[in-house]
Amino acid sequence: MKYLDIEKLQNRLPEIKQDYQSKEPFKYVVFEEFFPPKVAEEIYQNYPKIENDKWDGTTYLDQKNKFQRTIFEEDSMMDTVFKELNSQEFLNWLQDLTEMEDEILGDEDLFGGGLHQSIKGAFLNVHVDYNMHPKTRFHRRLNVLVYMNKDWKEEYEGHLELWDLSSDKNGKMLGKYAPIFNRCVIFETNEISFHGHPTPLNTPENINRKSIATYYYTKTRPASEIAEEHNTIYVNTEGIKGRTKKISSGIKALLERINKK
Repeated sequence: MKYLDIEKLQNRLPEIKQDYQSKEPFKYVVFEEFFPPKVAEEIYQNYPKIENDKWDGTTYLDQKNKFQRTIFEEDSMMDTVFKELNSQEFLNWLQDLTEMEDEILGDEDLFGGGLHQSIKGAFLNVHVDYNMHPKTRFHRRLNVLVYMNKDWKEEYEGHLELWDLSSDKNGKMLGKYAPIFNRCVIFETNEISFHGHPTPLNTPENINRKSIATYYYTKTRPASEIAEEHNTIYVNTEGIKGRTKKISSGIKALLERINKK
């Protein structure tokens, strides 16, 4: 493959797998240098700028200033990167990592995934993901995120937060991870895998939060994890600040829809 180094990932698998399998109440792992350094640099240099006709930046109550792109020119760099992330070789690696009993399947449509780019003020409230693919009807089981942000500073915010809300109504943050260059986060998606980056970005105008996102599915899932089909379910982990932020985002979303008419 041109961009993924499966051999290197395979060599690192024992360490990554041990970390992933040790996590509770849901499995996840964070590790550095997902792409080979030269490849990561090439992807970074060619990461496309936001253009309104190619990026979807729709505002929602729980999501603001986030842009998504899933369509790329055939055989372009980004098209090839996503094809490799959906390749059987990488799916096999994920199968070994997660030890899922059901066969892990990719998504060529990149529904909900693709390139994600957020600008100043952006946030994505803590949530669990939709649990069924709208087209294939497969069960969503796994997220793979790779961040493409150099020289990221703590004051920029935009940290990925992973939460345990299974036993305490106030919840417990399992981890908080800066979206630094070539960092990979892999976590299972189920009814308790709460995650997001709720604190609004505090970046300079010329710096965006960039990532590559791919989601993976199985045809079935363990009976203990089966729930009624649902869309993304959001929770407020910020109290009054979170409610105020949601009102502001709601107003922006309403104005967007009025202006589109």
